[in-house]
Amino acid sequence: MDTWIWIVIAVAVVVIVGLILWSARRARERQLESKRDEARELRQQAEAKTQRAEHRASVANELADRASVERKEAEVSARRADEVDPDVDT
Repeated sequence: MDTWIWIVIAVAVVVIVGLILWSARRARERQLESKRDEARELRQQAEAKTQRAEHRASVANELADRASVERKEAEVSARRADEVDPDVDT
């Protein structure tokens, strides 16, 4: 074979290997970007869930405080009823 044919084959092999490497790097970059997007979305979901949980905890605490006050008022009313009721020994 002539030398120029070997040169053409070598250049073609170098170009093909270069294209394969370039394509592999691009695929890797797309995969990394996809994972970054997924992580960003998961963080946003986690933040939203955290905010909802904090809000619900705040509401629950407020309801617990109200229940405590109502319980104390009920105890006061029950004691007053016992004081008023002639059938209850105080």
